[in-house]
Amino acid sequence: MDPGRVTAVYGEVSGLPALVSAHVREEEQLPELRTYTVTAEWSQSDLVRGSRILYSQQWTLITDSNDHKSIRTVLPPGPCVPVSGEVLSGLSPIQGLRAVVRETSGHQLLEIWDRHGLRKCLNLTALNKHGRVYDDAQFGCLSWSECENKLLYVAEKIKNTSIEKHDGESPCRKPQQDRSVYCEDWGESLTNKSVPVICVVNLQSGSISVLQGVPHDVSPGQALWAPSSQSVFLVGWYHEPFRLGLRFCSNRRSALFKLDLDGNCERLSGDNLSVSCPRLSPDGSTLFYLQGRVFGPHNQCLSLQQLDLRSRRTSILLDVVNTPQPGEFAGVYEALPPCCLSADGQRVVFSSARRNWKDLFMVDRRSKKVTSLSDSFYDLPDYGSWKLLTVQKDLMVVCCSSPNTPPTLRVGFLPSAGETVTWQTLQQPVMTFDFHWTVLDVTTPPEEDNTHYSGLDFGAVLVKPSRPPIEAKTPLVVFIHGGPHSQFPAEWNCTTAGLAKLGFAVLMVNYRGSTGFGQDSILSLIGQIGSQDVKDVQTAVRTALQRDIALDPNRLAVIGGSHGGFLSCHLVGQYPEFYRACAARNPVINAATLLGTSDIVDWRYTSVGIQYSYDQIPTAEALAAMLEKSPITHAAQIKAPVLLMLGGRDRRVSPHQGLELYKALKSRASPVRLLWFPEDGHSLSRVDTQADCFLNTVLWLHQHL
Repeated sequence: MDPGRVTAVYGEVSGLPALVSAHVREEEQLPELRTYTVTAEWSQSDLVRGSRILYSQQWTLITDSNDHKSIRTVLPPGPCVPVSGEVLSGLSPIQGLRAVVRETSGHQLLEIWDRHGLRKCLNLTALNKHGRVYDDAQFGCLSWSECENKLLYVAEKIKNTSIEKHDGESPCRKPQQDRSVYCEDWGESLTNKSVPVICVVNLQSGSISVLQGVPHDVSPGQALWAPSSQSVFLVGWYHEPFRLGLRFCSNRRSALFKLDLDGNCERLSGDNLSVSCPRLSPDGSTLFYLQGRVFGPHNQCLSLQQLDLRSRRTSILLDVVNTPQPGEFAGVYEALPPCCLSADGQRVVFSSARRNWKDLFMVDRRSKKVTSLSDSFYDLPDYGSWKLLTVQKDLMVVCCSSPNTPPTLRVGFLPSAGETVTWQTLQQPVMTFDFHWTVLDVTTPPEEDNTHYSGLDFGAVLVKPSRPPIEAKTPLVVFIHGGPHSQFPAEWNCTTAGLAKLGFAVLMVNYRGSTGFGQDSILSLIGQIGSQDVKDVQTAVRTALQRDIALDPNRLAVIGGSHGGFLSCHLVGQYPEFYRACAARNPVINAATLLGTSDIVDWRYTSVGIQYSYDQIPTAEALAAMLEKSPITHAAQIKAPVLLMLGGRDRRVSPHQGLELYKALKSRASPVRLLWFPEDGHSLSRVDTQADCFLNTVLWLHQHL
């Protein structure tokens, strides 16, 4: 296979724009008409410059005043506008002012834009009130006050530098005794983020203040203004006795707090819980947030809580779903978008996993009834994935996609009782693909049923090339997601699309433990890694081969990252005659040796069925259990050629894990190749890294299949 062709195919599929965010603004009403401006922000990978570029685009929607839920006209969008150096941005609710935190020449600037241009610019770095502004989804925020005179954001606390002045001398910096003291951070993808603080900018005076009063053992983030703008709501993550990795982990002890500008702080949620995503109702009366357990599975089914700010009473709006009924709502597994409430505050809109799909839901606060808002869900619709970007003025903006349809921008108004949504597409993708895809429901064989969580099934998504080889069966690549508590929904995936375009069929497996199948499915995997999940993937592959005779059982390969890499290496070790090739990204190879190097040490214990506590000391029994469930124990049986791709800065799964398997295979003269990316982390997310990994994976599969 020509490397040039592989690179061209990857450039085509990875270069398609992906939706990042959206905002809706209702303009001044005209006689008999209402107009809305929808602004969407997109991200696009550019292989030439080896980076991602951001740009925005606007649409104007016109509705009738009498029937404002019916879109009468959509005006053609203006040209795409590149967004250069933006770290954070946010529109004010009334005047439509735009706040931007921008990175330029090593400095971070805060810019305020209005209809006439740049209104104000502050050099946050030069003011030296705090360290770098947080732009991550875990802590980061940019919140406008009601009066639009103040802004709220999160930044790193500035490190104190002592100054010493001797008689007759100018002040000089005194070397600090603690400059070499180890400073904890929040782990994978949050490196160098250690002590966040809440910052307030007074836009009239140009002054910046760091709010005091947050408990000393708490790291604050996800802040938003409370009504009257004299206090803020925030989530605080407890960091004592030490910090654990936060990325992809919804099981960290945290609480909801209210902090006033005078430094008085009050906890609003219960103790020993995990909370996130506080969202305020339009009238300021109710605060909504997600809540889960501490420790246990690192990702889980969450409950949606509502706190009445007048009575201070908290109630459950949506509870955890243990085992969903067929076709029913399966629970909340994802963060809430920044704007997710109807104009009257009586309905909450969100997206979440449901089996092998991602669906769009609405819950009514009065009836607590959950309704799906997507099109004909189970008849293999045009879109297998619906992601809510925002809902404002009852206008929903969503991103829809499928394995053969890249991200598509659609809008629709929240329906009245008994009605359905009339969806309108604002932006079709540049191209679609004629891949064939289907969703498989997989039944667990009786001998592999989990007696503690009996009767659970799982699923997979099968994507096939549009033009299979003439008079030949199609090679099958088994693609396994990481986590393990995550999901492969029937959505656009550029790796899958690239493989299908190059002639491979791809089976994306959602084994028991994946999100979207209920909390019992997630819990069923605890203590069963390396066995239940391995058998589930093997069952899914055999099911696909039985149902589709066009797939070639003699040309099978397995790929995956993190826990998906763990399972890939298990499969070629436990079924050495079954698979012909393997490609693994940052795989867990030996859970026992990973114990002391991972930023989520709690999961290392939980995954093998041992309850975790901060003061845990490894025992011989615990280490033996971890080793027993690891792929390294099957290394001597591996026959399939293995490609390993490792990030030198991986905090979640040390790259020495992959090196351990590399040496075990090399010592046995088993075919193995290792790619080392010194500047990348666990997700191997740099644009140049992803292109390199795809090219090498395809050439490896082609060579050995």
